[in-house]
Amino acid sequence: MIDLTAAEIRDGVRAGKWKAREVVEAHLARIAAIDPKLHAFLHVDAAGARAAADRVDASSSKGPLAGVPLAVKDNMCQRGIPTTCASKILEGFRPPYDATALLRALAAGAVPVGHTNLDEFAMGSSTENSAYGPSRNPWDTTRAPGGSSGGSCAAVAARMAPLAFGSDTGGSIRQPAALCGVVGMKPTYGRVSRYGLVAFASSLDQIGPIARTVRDAAMFLQAFAGHDALDSTSAPAEVPDYEKELEAGVKGLRVGVPKEFFGAGTDPGVRAAIDAALRLLQKQGATLVEISLPHTDYGIAAYYVIAPCEASSNLARYDGVRFGHRAKSFDGLVDMYRKSRTEGFGEEVRRRILLGTFALSSGYYEAYYKKALQVRRLIKNDFDEAWKKVDVIAGPTSPIPAFRIGEKANDPIAMYLCDVLTVTAPLAGIPGISVPAGFTGEGLPVGLQLLGKEWSEAMLLRAGRAYERETEFWKRSPAL
Repeated sequence: MIDLTAAEIRDGVRAGKWKAREVVEAHLARIAAIDPKLHAFLHVDAAGARAAADRVDASSSKGPLAGVPLAVKDNMCQRGIPTTCASKILEGFRPPYDATALLRALAAGAVPVGHTNLDEFAMGSSTENSAYGPSRNPWDTTRAPGGSSGGSCAAVAARMAPLAFGSDTGGSIRQPAALCGVVGMKPTYGRVSRYGLVAFASSLDQIGPIARTVRDAAMFLQAFAGHDALDSTSAPAEVPDYEKELEAGVKGLRVGVPKEFFGAGTDPGVRAAIDAALRLLQKQGATLVEISLPHTDYGIAAYYVIAPCEASSNLARYDGVRFGHRAKSFDGLVDMYRKSRTEGFGEEVRRRILLGTFALSSGYYEAYYKKALQVRRLIKNDFDEAWKKVDVIAGPTSPIPAFRIGEKANDPIAMYLCDVLTVTAPLAGIPGISVPAGFTGEGLPVGLQLLGKEWSEAMLLRAGRAYERETEFWKRSPAL
């Protein structure tokens, strides 16, 4: 049962071929057998999963995700379940409510099996920044699964759950999806409610689906997208039927290929796989158009000012007073703040808080934060110009395949550059998807990234499905 897609599980449960309880037992057994090698999960809720599956089996109406096991990134609130953001500062925290996206997935019949590992507060590109130790890539356990949604992507790739929630701030769904050989989508900013997602950078964060196939991703997104009155940044935009035109193909589609996405640092194996993917899209009737996104190179600099500034503000609430970790001994209020935050936050989180606080401080705000916002506008303008010529933009998701654990741990700049091809989409607020696009000579997965204009998730899913249908890389599984 672990090899069934989410759609196959749902259809089987609806048809009475098997019980949701059978499905969840198979996946819980898989987690017990495989996760000690990967550390994809921080918390497995076996009792809760069995109870949820039994409710699905007892219900007369089977929802669009009926009986499908679901992994939840550990920065999404789930009532009564430990939700730590992989940080010591939230150790033991059990939210009193569910995130809206999770609540909608539950209403659709999904069965949450546990919470997955991530870079602390979603700050990282390798899942090595987790306070509870790194996750490992199922294709090569000496390598990182990417981040920050590395645990979710590893869980899906290793057949421990057919669906997982991720969150994408600068590439945190798409980059690990590429490195783990799964499908990962960042929807348009505002397409999905952020209510119950622990905030990192509020103008960038977006919840999205991680799955093995594009159809599963479409089915999953359909279940939780849409306006939410509890989130003021949630757009009152109509959600289309993502599966309706999934098989329509790419004939007549204009696919932009930005020269900036194929820089000197692109791995030869990645370049070869993406070149082959572009040729295949062309063979299917798409037109390739060379374009330029001239401000791409400034994306990393702008992102690593804006995101830390917003993180500095959002993480100020963890002060040892209201909730979270409090130092055991301290001398006065200021000392309590200092010790509680120093003990609770990891090195990378502290680094980003310091960067953000400095950039927002008197005398530096205009030089850094304001300037970064101006660059953000220029990046958005680049995409707006591109949409006059093309429908979709294609290129690598990551310029390199999965790197070894520890390889970049002591070089923050090298780690930040892993997001060079993914940060511009959140800065512009546009959707993007990463689809498995083959393997390097070392057998490491490569991801094809497709970007679209606002609210064009249906087109991206259609294009991703057209490519997936001809290649079927998703059928390969790591030999664990």
